[in-house]
Amino acid sequence: MNTEKIQNIIHFYVLASTLKDKIRSGWKVWHIERERVESVAEHIYGTCMLAIAIDSEYDFKIDLMKVIKMLVIHELEEIELKDFTPFDKIKNEEKRKMGKIAVEDVLKDLTKKEELLELIEEFENMKTKEAIFAKMCDKLESDIQCKLYCEEGSLDINKAENKPHLEDYRIKKYMQEGEKTISDFWIENHKKEILHQDKVFEEIADYIKNNNLLE
Repeated sequence: MNTEKIQNIIHFYVLASTLKDKIRSGWKVWHIERERVESVAEHIYGTCMLAIAIDSEYDFKIDLMKVIKMLVIHELEEIELKDFTPFDKIKNEEKRKMGKIAVEDVLKDLTKKEELLELIEEFENMKTKEAIFAKMCDKLESDIQCKLYCEEGSLDINKAENKPHLEDYRIKKYMQEGEKTISDFWIENHKKEILHQDKVFEEIADYIKNNNLLE
């Protein structure tokens, strides 16, 4: 019995499992009213299911397994870091530096550590079609979940606690453009950030915004 290898597996699994209980910060920021709120691990699951569905319906000619691995491991930094939101006003360069240190620590005992770190770097750099596809799935899944929470009444932009957020210059800009819900803000922001790069993802985002998903 190779006790060391087994210990490495269990140690990594225990660390990764903490994401089952780590609630996504975006929902807290917008003062969600819900007894049970999505965890980071549930978000990861959602991104993978979304990737499988989109790959099924459209011919992206991607390595889906590589995409799934990217989606699963790129959130590992949140084991040690908080789930940053745009309101944290942290620069991307600083966040990536902190994230890299955190992930290296989480993966330090695994034999394939370097391979996994390279995969995360590929995801962050978005230089391959798999990385771009994975990044768009990550953003789009958040948009779908946000729309679902808005539809069920768990997220209300008019809630008193949300008033300070309405003074944010980004939110003000979207409101001036006619966006009215938290879901509208998320979708439009992600479209400008990355989803505009692909017609399929942009069309899915528009459908999410303009249709009731719970009907």
